[in-house]
Amino acid sequence: MKKICTLFAFVITTLPIFSQNVITPEALWELGRVSALGVSKDGKSVVYRVTIPSVADNTFNSKVYVVPVTGGNALEIEDYKSLLIDSKISPDGKYVLYHEPVKMEKINGKDLYSDLDKTTVQVYNALNYRHWDTYNYGSYYHVFYRLNNEASTGVDIMEGQPYSCPTMPFGGGEDYVWAPDGKSILYVSKKVVGTEYANNTNTDIYSYNLETKLTENLTSDNPGYDNHPKFSSQGVLAWTQMKRAGYEADKNDIIVNVNGMHKNLTATWDGTVGGFEWAPDGKKIYFTAAIGGTVQLFEINYPGMTKALPVVQQLTEGDFDITGIVGFSGDKIILTRTDFNHATEIFSYDLKNKIWLQLTHVNTDYYKSISLSKVEKRWITTTDNKQMLVWVIFPPDFDPNKKYPTLLYLQGGPQSALSQFYSFRWNFQLMAANGYIVVAPNRRGMPGHGVEWNEQISKDWGGQSMQDYLSAIDALAKESYVDETRLGAVGASYGGYSAYYLAGIHNNRFKTFIAHAGVFNLESMYGTTEELFFVNWDAGGSYWDKDNAAAQKTYSQFNPINYADKWNTPMLVIHGEKDYRVPIGQGQEAFQLLQQKGIKSRFVYFPDENHWILKPQNGMAWQREFFRWLKETL
Repeated sequence: MKKICTLFAFVITTLPIFSQNVITPEALWELGRVSALGVSKDGKSVVYRVTIPSVADNTFNSKVYVVPVTGGNALEIEDYKSLLIDSKISPDGKYVLYHEPVKMEKINGKDLYSDLDKTTVQVYNALNYRHWDTYNYGSYYHVFYRLNNEASTGVDIMEGQPYSCPTMPFGGGEDYVWAPDGKSILYVSKKVVGTEYANNTNTDIYSYNLETKLTENLTSDNPGYDNHPKFSSQGVLAWTQMKRAGYEADKNDIIVNVNGMHKNLTATWDGTVGGFEWAPDGKKIYFTAAIGGTVQLFEINYPGMTKALPVVQQLTEGDFDITGIVGFSGDKIILTRTDFNHATEIFSYDLKNKIWLQLTHVNTDYYKSISLSKVEKRWITTTDNKQMLVWVIFPPDFDPNKKYPTLLYLQGGPQSALSQFYSFRWNFQLMAANGYIVVAPNRRGMPGHGVEWNEQISKDWGGQSMQDYLSAIDALAKESYVDETRLGAVGASYGGYSAYYLAGIHNNRFKTFIAHAGVFNLESMYGTTEELFFVNWDAGGSYWDKDNAAAQKTYSQFNPINYADKWNTPMLVIHGEKDYRVPIGQGQEAFQLLQQKGIKSRFVYFPDENHWILKPQNGMAWQREFFRWLKETL
């Protein structure tokens, strides 16, 4: 390890000197983004990466650091991989695991017709021809192992199979692991192709035997997701599982496998598991989960394969999110944490004494130089007499004697938690710093309030969740400091759908809308989205199935396009060309309607972005367009 400079010096030389006392879009896009790489082999240090965007160069710059688990100065290092355990090396050190693409199908015209070497045609016989933001060009990721030296030839454990591991588009190295004895490799794959792939969520965990070359499906009895296989120090396999086929937001449970016998450790717990890690002694599992508008750390004991019921305990509590479990050091667990006012940093948490220690301080000095937003938790009574948690974020210089324009934030998902996240796009701190009160309701469909609350939105997109939104903004509009003549509604994905839907039913509550990557026409969405299992579950089925009552209700009552005649409010529409989940036509249809009706509107189009906005200059342009629109219309 070589000391190059302190982290403090790196950040100071990278960040501009801020004279303002609130955050700005420019400052947001100069903050260091912390990602933990792991706890060192000796358990004494944490290794992490800091990535800072360069808006001028439209790139990201990264450096790696190490900090003691007891706290102290961070040092930049060059050779960080030698400090960490490489889980891809076999237990005996003989082999190394990796993945790479393998060409399996002829899709491009020049592969089909050798005399047409300049044709750009692509030919498909089934669905799954594109996924997330990438077209299928006939290659699939396969897992390989080779001798632990660069010169050896790898063995493809999925040879000849038109399936991928890691699972695309978001899978990574966590999708394949060594068994503790080094004699087999476990990997995750969805082994269906074409149209069935687009209609299916059935990933399974497979075990490949190095000696026999045979593969066994360990989860063949489960029709839903099986993911993230991990072994305890005692050799017990655990993974996360969703039971129902086609339901991507089903309750996520922790399953263990001993000698082929499966046990659901979280079956009776009324929640859904995020990430998890085995305790070093193999007697407990620690996991993250949404709870009450936050994400906290939980533990569950592992009682073996006895009839004893495991007990889930919540270990942390507060207005913050635990975004990841990094590792362990003695009695301390290393975690990443964030909240509405602070980007991710790394902390240790003493499991015995319940004491937090912040280990990284990448953005601490900057946050000390500005005024932070006041955040308040409210409970609102819904139209069906339930209690709904609502986050309210106030401007840093909030004066209750003044009136403020107010934004209703519409969360995407639709079944993702509205917790204490820190987004570099939908950033509540930045919205509040620009003088807006932000109202963020934990409407129906969000985890953290029990499985029933989480599931109620399925096949009910325009039902109770919309009433929850209106209940929240109506309750806050009664406050003396809210200017009820200056209300806006903003959101992305399902939040964009919500903006489109509310535009037809809001009865002039809102003065402006912003819809990013929203679903406008459920019929054309069904005809162009790439993961059909999602719309099949959430919409209830296809729009042409006239005998399907649930689907017909969705396409008639919950389709925003059916309320377009009532649209009369200014709207900003934002969409990316490479968004294949909610394709570009959704935004185009909405904008065309707005223009034809003569409603003030603007279309912000990103030809090189997908469902998200990822490039630094595009991110900056997004923020400027967002606040320019609000300044013009609110």
